[in-house]
Amino acid sequence: MNTERLIEECEKNSAQIFAAIDGIAYKNQVRVLQAFKKFKIALRHFAPTTGYGYDDTGRDTLSEVFAEIFEAEKAIVSPMITSGTHALTLMLFGILRPGDVMLSITGDVYDTLQGVIEGKGTGSLKDFGIKYEKIELENGNFNLPDIKDAIKKLQPKMIFIQRSRGYSWRNALSVSEIKNVCKFLKELAPSLIIAVDNCYGEFTAEHEPTALGADICAGSMIKNPGGGLAPTGGYIAGKSNLIETVGYRLTAPGVGTEVGSYAADYRPFYQGLFMAPHVTAQALKGAVLFGAVFSKLGYETSPTENDIPNDIICSIKFGNKEDLITFCRTVQSVSPIDSHVVPYPWDMPGYGNQVIMAAGTFVQGASIELSADSPIKEPYIAYLQGGLTYEHIKFAVTQCAAQIIAKNTK
Repeated sequence: MNTERLIEECEKNSAQIFAAIDGIAYKNQVRVLQAFKKFKIALRHFAPTTGYGYDDTGRDTLSEVFAEIFEAEKAIVSPMITSGTHALTLMLFGILRPGDVMLSITGDVYDTLQGVIEGKGTGSLKDFGIKYEKIELENGNFNLPDIKDAIKKLQPKMIFIQRSRGYSWRNALSVSEIKNVCKFLKELAPSLIIAVDNCYGEFTAEHEPTALGADICAGSMIKNPGGGLAPTGGYIAGKSNLIETVGYRLTAPGVGTEVGSYAADYRPFYQGLFMAPHVTAQALKGAVLFGAVFSKLGYETSPTENDIPNDIICSIKFGNKEDLITFCRTVQSVSPIDSHVVPYPWDMPGYGNQVIMAAGTFVQGASIELSADSPIKEPYIAYLQGGLTYEHIKFAVTQCAAQIIAKNTK
């Protein structure tokens, strides 16, 4: 099989989807630029601070810009937040109190969040007497009758929605699905707090969950919103009263977001946020191309080749351990960093199975950069995400397809 000809055919067939992705990126880019202009971003906002960080205009204005972009009342964007899991933990512990009930309506949470919720003796939500219940999606859709019954029975304080797929076989939730379920939930119980795990979904649509009925959302700055430039950090955006309580969890009660210095340069956060709509579009196109090519090779992919992804992830079901490992190792081999490294499955902290992870990235663990990972379990699904440039992703899919074809024709 001629790999280059296959990719050219897939690109041609995906032209309409690529155009739609470009349209989304343009609207998001305009909104980001308007926010920068509104808050008169200048070189002074990049300056580092030390100590308590009182009156840190770079920190405070970055959060204001972010809230404007997310059409939220308030936001926290901080290098003190170490990961998406940390941002989500701050959101949960900032809002929930002993005796409260948290109800996930998208089934199991992502692996690294399970210990946060149900760990034993680790300071988890469960340790603090916060109850957790879940309702599985039904064929990838919200199970509205069961949600209605659970709200009536459990009287939850928080409804939790995981936008991305995690390690499950489904497309990510669309913004229209989130908007509709938020409307449904608020009609049932207006006081419900709707919280969204927004990881991998930022800038993949024209609006974020906080503009569509969600009360609060959280994610990582080394994913989509950091544009491949943010060196660390996370964010929480939403209603002012909720963000205030989350700020007390980030630092200390009564102190909140008044403190928090950063001795490095804030420029990568601002510049990364400015670049985020374009970089996310590159990753989305890459996910479409990978899905189309491997679908042609006979593998089941999600999303399908005719869909615009709702996050930056492409899932490929290999069905066997050997093809999965070959795929991940090939992704690593075409990475700009550590291309000489050979990844092996290992016992990664926070995961229930061994995980293989290809991540030759400039920022360690940055999922907006091209990477692939998978738990080593049936049906052996590779989860590929990111890519700073479409050209890099195209080369990667060329090499991955060639390696899989060569392996299976020996």
